[in-house]
Amino acid sequence: MSELHRGQELCGRHSEREALDRLLDDVRSQHSRVLVLRGEAGVGKTTLLEYLVTSASGCRIARAAGVESEMELAFAGLHQLCAPMLPHLARLPGPQRDALSTAFGLSAGAAADRFLVGLAVLSLLSEVAEERPLICVVDDAQWLDRASAQVLGFVARRLLAESVAMVFAVRERSEDQELGSLPVMVVGGLSDADARALLGSATPGRLDERVRDRIVAESNGNPLALLELPKGLTAAELAGGFGLPGTRPLGSVIEQSFIRRVQSLPVETQRLLLAAAAEPVGDVTLLWRAAKVLGIGADAAAAAEADGLIELGARVRFRHPLARSAAYRAAAVRERQEIHRALAEVTDPSADPDRRAWHRAQAALGPDETVAAELEQSADRAQGRGGIAAAAAFLERASELTPDPARRAARALAA
Repeated sequence: MSELHRGQELCGRHSEREALDRLLDDVRSQHSRVLVLRGEAGVGKTTLLEYLVTSASGCRIARAAGVESEMELAFAGLHQLCAPMLPHLARLPGPQRDALSTAFGLSAGAAADRFLVGLAVLSLLSEVAEERPLICVVDDAQWLDRASAQVLGFVARRLLAESVAMVFAVRERSEDQELGSLPVMVVGGLSDADARALLGSATPGRLDERVRDRIVAESNGNPLALLELPKGLTAAELAGGFGLPGTRPLGSVIEQSFIRRVQSLPVETQRLLLAAAAEPVGDVTLLWRAAKVLGIGADAAAAAEADGLIELGARVRFRHPLARSAAYRAAAVRERQEIHRALAEVTDPSADPDRRAWHRAQAALGPDETVAAELEQSADRAQGRGGIAAAAAFLERASELTPDPARRAARALAA
């Protein structure tokens, strides 16, 4: 996100910023803190997390983000958060080290005990925080896989005097039982005055007063809605009548705005965005390998980056989760299948066989026993790591791709 956009979306967030500043002061004073930012899509939770990260001078940052397409992959979110800290793994007690290694697929063994995995992560964070204060930021926590959410909730409730902060951002209506008992800061809409100021800063020229009042009223002070809804409208529409759909959830309205922006980009850029959306790990090297297979040139990213939809740095980052879902939904089914086929082709079958199998399954045009068998093997590995929900998801998709009726029924029953 550009500094301009970040500054705009922080408009009116004085109390929230002060709360995050106090959190940082506490952690720097060797006190642990936990906070859940709760609010609707687009209300500014991600922007507040970015404010926290940029304000955390002298601290180490660990980040993760829930990804809807990875909700069935056990410990996927936890691995995102902890992967940079794994050099400290050798310092943990043996049983904890073994449990975490098994959960992350670093070693073979019995299904990881969730209690030991939780203790291992708690110990790991404490070890890392010995060097300097640690800020753990988890965005879109409503999309964490269940195993990761359970472990992170367990850890958050047991932090004591460590210099560790855990800050989660979660949708307002998510069923996050694992985070339900943690301290909450509700992130609501902006006041009318702040909403008008934000809208004025983002809209060139003078807005018709009735148009402005309607945008402010229908956005309910949602910053992303205020920034996105006027885009793509003509000067005449902004100056006179402005018909906004009032029956869809706000997330859907914002997503439709993102879809329009995606569809206005060059075809090659749309295909690159689709590949980035279908590859939720954010591996920029893998993305460019897939782009090469698809015949997409390096200059395809320029238009999307210029429009503020995506950043391609050390990792792939969409401006907002709804931008990612819009890039995926804007494509036809056949286009998605082509992208998943390319991603499967460039995913290392030895290093990441499960994600490769999943991409192959999404690319399948019909029943395919070879892919179904790979998914069945992925289910076995997931179950070995204690990922029951992941195993069920793999088996369910395997059953859909199984040509033989008897074997299809057996896999469905196993799922």
